[in-house]
Amino acid sequence: MWCWMNGEFVLADDLKISPFDHGFLYGVGFFETFRTYDGNVLLFDEHMDRLRTALIEFQITLPYEDSVILETVARLNELSGEQDGYFRLNVSAGVHDLGLAPSIYETPNVILFRKELVQTTRGAEKKAVWLETPRNRKEGAMRHKSHSFLNNVRGRLEVPSLKEVEGLFLTEEGFVAEGITSNVFWVKRGELFTPSIETGILSGTTRALVIEHAQSTGIHVNEGLYNKKDVETADEVFVTNAVQELVPLSEIGGIPFPGVTGMYYEKLHKLYVKAIDEMKEGGQW
Repeated sequence: MWCWMNGEFVLADDLKISPFDHGFLYGVGFFETFRTYDGNVLLFDEHMDRLRTALIEFQITLPYEDSVILETVARLNELSGEQDGYFRLNVSAGVHDLGLAPSIYETPNVILFRKELVQTTRGAEKKAVWLETPRNRKEGAMRHKSHSFLNNVRGRLEVPSLKEVEGLFLTEEGFVAEGITSNVFWVKRGELFTPSIETGILSGTTRALVIEHAQSTGIHVNEGLYNKKDVETADEVFVTNAVQELVPLSEIGGIPFPGVTGMYYEKLHKLYVKAIDEMKEGGQW
């Protein structure tokens, strides 16, 4: 597998990071995951804006322009047989002494990982379960996509396979939060619902686009604090992320839902696919 680290193309087996990297020692680091469609990245600017927001808050310098990252994405696909790929852009704090001494991280380790996309059927259904692990609290004013991923890992241990089953977090107060690797939406009486950012969920790029699409077609969108019953009595439920797109849920904890045949899911998914097609025609979206 080809990767790119600090400006150099490297095979995965040759990647090396010092154990004194504060990303390893203290979890000081952030990442974004996305995929390409005919070489293009959907919502690339939004991914980079979210990453830079986290880096600025934690005073980590990113020494590369967005154009360099995009050029690297293209080159990694070329090195991998001109195939679209799954990417993780990772920025860790870099090497420092033991202890929380630095006031600014000016020499981070920047790695762009690329791996093969898992072949899946667009619109394939998943089942879901409520997790016993509560969603932890956000790091600051908002949740970042950080190296501090233990809460997600703990939730992942509760499900047999993320390919087939999504785990849904509740907050300590009992409010619906998000999936292990996704944001969650549901439809009731023609209106779209999703947990508020106040619950400490990740502000998903796909989440934002789905909300925009819904509003543009006259679907009323509600963001708030909701409990399990609100979801379990919904007409449709689906989850979203940048790699899997919109994924319909066929059941949650044994309670059945329409899954891929849900009318509002179908409508919103078609709009999402249309956005992908428009991006292919016009470049990055």
